[in-house]
Amino acid sequence: MENKEEIAVVLDFLPHGYPLESKMLPIAQAIGTKNFTLLQLVPRRGIALTLKEEVYIGMGKRDKIAYILGRLPKDKLTETAKMELDDFIKKTVSEQEKKFVDFFNNAQPMNTRMHQLELLPGFGKKHMEDLIKERENKPFESFEDIKNRIKSIPDPRKAIEKKMMEELTEVVKIKLFVN
Repeated sequence: MENKEEIAVVLDFLPHGYPLESKMLPIAQAIGTKNFTLLQLVPRRGIALTLKEEVYIGMGKRDKIAYILGRLPKDKLTETAKMELDDFIKKTVSEQEKKFVDFFNNAQPMNTRMHQLELLPGFGKKHMEDLIKERENKPFESFEDIKNRIKSIPDPRKAIEKKMMEELTEVVKIKLFVN
């Protein structure tokens, strides 16, 4: 089984398509819940979608989505979609805290000069060294645990949220959390 998106969350719904484009095709801007893929979805005729609504986009019969138009280019994200994306990321990071804390426990050097931890906004060499030293004593159990054990570091939850938003809305060389 391929690692394709099955469920997507609607970030914005444009019932008349994109302004300034000749096609009047209703379009939903959405994000897949598994790989965090930004997608453009075309709903079935007569279907209106709501923000934050989860829709099935996997194989087989889809009740609300006619087809996937393709990936959503970063420059086409609407302001509404960006705000919804921010909420989606915060919710995801909270719900999957263990997965992201595991990142702090398992992050590795990428080469002799750069470590994965240093790709997080606000994290430098010193933070990376403190984290590695501390996790060798005992793996981190939560974001709170990380903050309590390493006083000097930026908020780990916010750093992950910021990095994910960056990976979804900007052109970045190295992605940690988004395919």
